[in-house]
Amino acid sequence: MHEHAERRPGEETVALPEGYDAGLYFIGRVRTPWASRAECPKNGRQTEAVCTLEVDPRYRPGLQNVSGATHLIVLYWMDRAARDLVRQQPRHAEGSRGTFSLRSPARPNPIALSVVELLSVADGTLSVRGLDCIDGTPLLDIKPYYATTDSRPEARVDRAGTQGGS
Repeated sequence: MHEHAERRPGEETVALPEGYDAGLYFIGRVRTPWASRAECPKNGRQTEAVCTLEVDPRYRPGLQNVSGATHLIVLYWMDRAARDLVRQQPRHAEGSRGTFSLRSPARPNPIALSVVELLSVADGTLSVRGLDCIDGTPLLDIKPYYATTDSRPEARVDRAGTQGGS
């Protein structure tokens, strides 16, 4: 976590709990062309870059049959993000927004999600397109994307309000 991260007017932080409620295992690392957050695309649909998911040897048996999917859901840990922000000031918006209304990596649990196109699988690595994270980001999980289950064409996000509650 970056405790000395830049804070913008309108942002609000909280004191984090002393302990954790759960543990998790990183299953590998994400390899991308980006060395800093400033270099990363805002989201994975803004780039055609081919990235690699490097799965640790102990978890590679879990890749069996993954090549049957054209797209995957990738969960990763934004390990360099601030974790104490509950209200943020996006660069593109007037007024602050609640962390849980944003896709920003700055959040109490910096879990990121991308739907990626699977290009190839070989020797415990997956070549994919559609990621938006810094090189070396810890990999949490890989799941098949099912258009019949995961797609919600009717979904909307109202960005007009900046002060609203829950």
